[in-house]
Amino acid sequence: MPDAATPNPTRRSERSRQSVLTAARDLVAERGYPKVTIESIAARAGVGKQTIYRWWPSKGAVILDAYLALSEGEDGVELPDTGDLEADLKAVMRATVAEFDDPALEASLRALNTQITDDPHLSALYRERLADPLDDAKKTRLRAAQQAGQLDSEADLDLVVEFLYAPLYQRWLQRSGELTPEYTDAIVDVALRAFAPRTDHR
Repeated sequence: MPDAATPNPTRRSERSRQSVLTAARDLVAERGYPKVTIESIAARAGVGKQTIYRWWPSKGAVILDAYLALSEGEDGVELPDTGDLEADLKAVMRATVAEFDDPALEASLRALNTQITDDPHLSALYRERLADPLDDAKKTRLRAAQQAGQLDSEADLDLVVEFLYAPLYQRWLQRSGELTPEYTDAIVDVALRAFAPRTDHR
């Protein structure tokens, strides 16, 4: 039988990983993204700097994982499907705006977006870990709406997703206007009119 007193390297590594992710989130909240360094994360987590570099290639990758870890254990990404496409989209869009307005997240999200623009590796990681799964979930919900006759059956779902979210991200990134529930509801209303099922089959 294994010696119960022998340390389990896997368990120790997971504890260290969680310590790093918690330290990264806490430091970003306390100091802001630009002032956080790999060294400060390592010191707060009680691990060596090389331990962090063994798992992550950059500060941006650590912080991206730190926020992704908040949803670890959830059973994938899935949009609500009550059968009412308009209500479901408005609920999801309003939730996105609430996340953008969260003081604990906004500064970090803006900083990560800047890093993603400048760092191709981080951009690829962001697409793989977050953006692509979210887009797939959105398209799954929209595909169900097509099958139910609530959307144009020939609509390009990538285009529908961009139509819905691009105005939201642009207003948020550029701070060009207030993000309100009324604004997100209006986007949904316009999108549903633009991609409504065709009644003329000539």
